[in-house]
Amino acid sequence: MPFSNSHNLLKMKYSPEEEYPDLKAHNNHMAKVLTLDLYKKLRDKQTPSGFTLDDCIQTGVDNPGNGIAVFPSSHVPCCDLTYQFPDTSIINIKMAQLNNQRLPPDEEYPDLSTHNNHMAKVLTLDLYKKLRDRVTPSGFTLDDVIQTGSLSLSALGSLDGDLKGKYYALRNMTDAEQQQLIDDHFLFDKPVSPLLLASGMARDWPDARGIWHNDNKTFLVWINEEDHLRVISMQKGGNMKEVFTRFCAGLTKIESLFKAKNYEFMWNPHLGYILTCPSNLGTGLRAGVHIKIPHLGKHEKFGEVLKRLRLQKRGTGGVDTAAVGGVFDVSNADRLGFSEVELVQMVVDGVKLLIEMEKRLEKGQSIDDLMPAQK
Repeated sequence: MPFSNSHNLLKMKYSPEEEYPDLKAHNNHMAKVLTLDLYKKLRDKQTPSGFTLDDCIQTGVDNPGNGIAVFPSSHVPCCDLTYQFPDTSIINIKMAQLNNQRLPPDEEYPDLSTHNNHMAKVLTLDLYKKLRDRVTPSGFTLDDVIQTGSLSLSALGSLDGDLKGKYYALRNMTDAEQQQLIDDHFLFDKPVSPLLLASGMARDWPDARGIWHNDNKTFLVWINEEDHLRVISMQKGGNMKEVFTRFCAGLTKIESLFKAKNYEFMWNPHLGYILTCPSNLGTGLRAGVHIKIPHLGKHEKFGEVLKRLRLQKRGTGGVDTAAVGGVFDVSNADRLGFSEVELVQMVVDGVKLLIEMEKRLEKGQSIDDLMPAQK
């Protein structure tokens, strides 16, 4: 996990050449852009909480083959420091002019009228949020995590109507209660991934971590998991319009409640919403559909179809889980370069095509003529 401030001070007694990590066996994006010259330029900078470049890159140093592998956590200056890395290399996509990284007005809802199919089992929209000027989990002290948790509960407690709900603290749950919520896809588990553990994400677990949800369990907020908040709208079936409408209404209310307490979500015009993991930069939005496609899921062209549709798959148990019974969690691969509306529409249109392909394969027919162009 990130070093203590005293350890960082000790490291400064040594030259950059002595402290520069050996990255010869690494193939993540951090290793591709972290030159010795860049390390010399940034290694002595730190945030008000003492977070340094060495803290930001620790995940990449400990995980040589894993994706982006940089966690710009802590305060605003840390994000400024981390994003001095070359944009195209660290994000691994061409930076695009951000169309709309804030919630769309009512008239900009995507076309969801055709998305209501028996093959869609569960629909989910979730969004990470980081509060400006608040340390995030990978840089938390115990006091930080408690204060951020209390602030979040104070805001969420003001929700009313269909969004009115209750908070459930991890520390107060029995093992059985916690596991049931995890199995129902309502709750996060303690980080076990080497990527998250190296970033310090599990520090002081489970203090001030928990889940808030409305009475119908269709609107949920995870508190102090990977970011300060993870806002989720979900329900069984295929009616994405209801999920999206509830999501926008709830998130707008939450944002206004935090603004009333003089807090706002961290955002800038170049990168959109700033979040703990660079892979979520931009909208931070993930639109997922649990869809049963056993034939297509085993087809040799399944991966290529998803790539062309700018979608990704995983098991319904979350990241790094396998599909069971042909049920996949399919979602947008992008967070950056598209608006929330465009991302949801991309998933809606893509899932519609996947269902059409599955029906073809059920009948033993070819799907070659349905292969999409690259989006």
